[in-house]
Amino acid sequence: MSWNVFIVGQDRLAQRMLPHLRHAEQYAFHPLLTLDKVVHAEEYPFDRLVESALEELRRFDGPVDAIVGYWDFPTSGLLPVLRQARGLPGPSLAAFLKCEHKYWSRLEQARSVPDCVPAFQALDPFDERAVESVEINYPFWLKPIKAHSSHLGFCIENADQLREVLPLIRAGIGRFGRPFDEVCAHVALPDEVAAVTGHHCIAEAIISAGRQVTLEGYVLNGEVHLVGIVDSLRDTEHPSVLLRYEYPSSLPEALQRRMLDLTRRFIAQIGFDDAPFNIEFFHDEQSDRLWLLEVNARISRSHAALFQLVDGAPHLQVMVDVALGMAPRMPHREGRYGVAAKQMLRVFDDGRVSRVPSEAEIRRVEAAFPGTLVQLNVAEGMWLSELQHQDSFSWELGVLFVGADDRETLDARIAQCRRMLPFEIEPLSDEGRDEA
Repeated sequence: MSWNVFIVGQDRLAQRMLPHLRHAEQYAFHPLLTLDKVVHAEEYPFDRLVESALEELRRFDGPVDAIVGYWDFPTSGLLPVLRQARGLPGPSLAAFLKCEHKYWSRLEQARSVPDCVPAFQALDPFDERAVESVEINYPFWLKPIKAHSSHLGFCIENADQLREVLPLIRAGIGRFGRPFDEVCAHVALPDEVAAVTGHHCIAEAIISAGRQVTLEGYVLNGEVHLVGIVDSLRDTEHPSVLLRYEYPSSLPEALQRRMLDLTRRFIAQIGFDDAPFNIEFFHDEQSDRLWLLEVNARISRSHAALFQLVDGAPHLQVMVDVALGMAPRMPHREGRYGVAAKQMLRVFDDGRVSRVPSEAEIRRVEAAFPGTLVQLNVAEGMWLSELQHQDSFSWELGVLFVGADDRETLDARIAQCRRMLPFEIEPLSDEGRDEA
């Protein structure tokens, strides 16, 4: 027999990773909603997406055993709604919101792990007195209640800078804010949360002066389990810009155990169950203090190939098996390499893409280092500013997943791969772009 598993927004990376699952022959995978609907769309009409997905499932001739996904919102919000509609196990919609509604999550964190929570407040960017309403100290980090990839996130140094970014936020916040408000309408929100909509922002004291890591875990029958901890390496000039993920973490075991203990306290507080999650921390090495950055009610797609390279299967294994109600059959340290990285191939200036690595060049890299994957986000002739889901400072040309026996060899291998993957970006003036 095989289980019918539906994947919201299935992409090429998943298609390459899923055959590496242990007992892959026992699963029958089916796409549910397209990437164009849940990732690449300009708008995400949430309730219509729910109806479209349920109609697809009704047309399927067979049992629906699990519904899974690894994308951020709206996919992450669709999962609890679709599972509930089909009578499948998984976290409640309220538990999902306590993870991903940034203000509500901070309130729950302050109740369960208060020493890890920075000063924060909600801020209405449409309020004429928004600047005067700031209560926390400058500088602070400002971001929408719901977004991802640092979309509309800004480090605010002073009141003048806040005034400058508010029009940008007001113009763009509805893309995620409108569908997020549709989600919230399905839940009886507490009074302290109900007034903070998807069109609000959260202002938070800056906690990024330290090492960032992501704990990947899952909850099954009320018990929290660790899958692995991944290090995040950031740009020195723009600390919000991610350059690389490395697995496994190089942090001391005692510190990793502290993170897991904090995670268990928070997960118990919000009643999250029967699903994977990831939770991001900063460690301030001077004070030895752990700060909680955010919680996501899903696995990180960015980490799947890292687990494949080091552990012997992508942690899509965890996502699928937990959705089926079973303990994940996830291997540990059975992969080809001792360490692996996802290297983001970034640039910090806009321009027109005049050359990307050829298919032959990509194949050459992947053949030179077994297990390596290369993914491009750009094509010749496009403007970098056309890319979706970018942070406020850079553009991601593509990504490189690669493994090695140790970190020194990994650094050298990444440098070699980058030389073998040539991009050319032609900078143009505003006049040049207008004429193009």
